[in-house]
Amino acid sequence: MVITVDDRPSALLEMLWIREAHDLHLDGADLPPLLVDTPAAASGRDVSATERAQWEQAWPRLWQAVAEHAGRDEDPRQFELLQQTANGSLEREKVLREMFGPSWRDEFGDAVFDDDSYQDWSQRGTDAHLSSMRQRMTQSPEHRNLDALIRAWRAGMTKIVTIPCEGEYSHKITSNASLMTDTTRNDSDSYERALDSFH
Repeated sequence: MVITVDDRPSALLEMLWIREAHDLHLDGADLPPLLVDTPAAASGRDVSATERAQWEQAWPRLWQAVAEHAGRDEDPRQFELLQQTANGSLEREKVLREMFGPSWRDEFGDAVFDDDSYQDWSQRGTDAHLSSMRQRMTQSPEHRNLDALIRAWRAGMTKIVTIPCEGEYSHKITSNASLMTDTTRNDSDSYERALDSFH
């Protein structure tokens, strides 16, 4: 039995920061809850009303694409393919896009992340993640909820992607993966409900 847990999905984290630091007002089904650690308002550059409207329209679509890619199992053959391509070639660019998937940066560039709010929030998240890694394997949510994890695996789950958002939330993002909040994964009863809802 192999199940991967991705608890720092960088492209999803960028999307969540953009939504809250730029106070985007979004419509859509199954959008994730708000971040536990609310970032400061972005101050790096002014966003025009037209640009904000474009962002608000694009965000749910990009969120879905980024989440679906995060739910995919890694293909080790992609590294072999990458080594067989020439630097700067279209083939290499294609393999890299397959490996890293879609992101906000593809459509809107990198400039939005050159912001003190993003740097501070990202560093806090990294620090919190590193401090949580000191926990013993026997105290991990997967060890604690092993029976429910086995049931989910038998139902086809091979990947769990977590986001640092509020409350209990889980959503099947691909045929093999579930997206859930850290809060859900860290609470035994919530985690069991999320795992048992995977079918």
